[in-house]
Amino acid sequence: MAAAERHLAMLVAYDGTQYHGFQRQRKGLVTIQELIENALAPLFEPPVRVKGAGRTDAGVHAWGQVVSFHGRGSAIPAERLPWAVNAHLPPDVVVQRAWEVPRDFDARKSATGKVYRYYIWNQAQPWPMFRRYAWHVPRPLDWEAMKRAAALLVGQHDFASFRDLGSSAKRTVRTIGALRVCSPADLCREIRTPAAATTTPPACALWSVPAGAGFIEVEADGFLYRMVRIIAGTLVEVGLGRRSVDSVAAALALGDRASAGVTAPPQGLVLVAVFY
Repeated sequence: MAAAERHLAMLVAYDGTQYHGFQRQRKGLVTIQELIENALAPLFEPPVRVKGAGRTDAGVHAWGQVVSFHGRGSAIPAERLPWAVNAHLPPDVVVQRAWEVPRDFDARKSATGKVYRYYIWNQAQPWPMFRRYAWHVPRPLDWEAMKRAAALLVGQHDFASFRDLGSSAKRTVRTIGALRVCSPADLCREIRTPAAATTTPPACALWSVPAGAGFIEVEADGFLYRMVRIIAGTLVEVGLGRRSVDSVAAALALGDRASAGVTAPPQGLVLVAVFY
């Protein structure tokens, strides 16, 4: 008798520094999806294909990435699956939790929202222990101006100006529920915990950042290609005095990528949590 098909999801954390993003690419470019599928291969009947909640770019990290897959041939209980999978993964990619899901659950399509956080190291000199996890901006930033500009992006808008070239999205309207700018001097509360505790992985504990770091945190119902990195780059330009607060609203209205700021480098970005 053929083994019954199982429907599973996993909460995955990774340091994306050495990888070419989440999604499988051409041979020779190692990705998170490839690593996870290869780790599942000894445990389930091949082929096993996983779907990720967020297609993080090369160099981008995750604390709360969610992947889903269908598999046969393994009776390992879901609560024991992380140990079995982690035995086949490198130390910078770790399955934190696994659970059974309904057949129609899809890590990306079933998501109702995500939280990304972008870290900025705002000191004159770089900090070597944080170099993989923040954008070093050596000039002082006007964080209060950045907060005022960020407020203009909250709500439902057409974010066509805040997507990079190469985006295949046909619809560019998204709703930002919260956009928080936290300066190095701020004492910020942590993100909310998802309410649907039975089907939603708990938000990862957030690390304590070194003095001198700030961050931009965006919660939305969906994101366009490099949207958070463009928001971060635009707000940093405001903080440096290179553009006005009002120019952010103007960029939204224009719907033209050239009207927004630079795309911030990837290493400062973390996928914090996915909501279902």
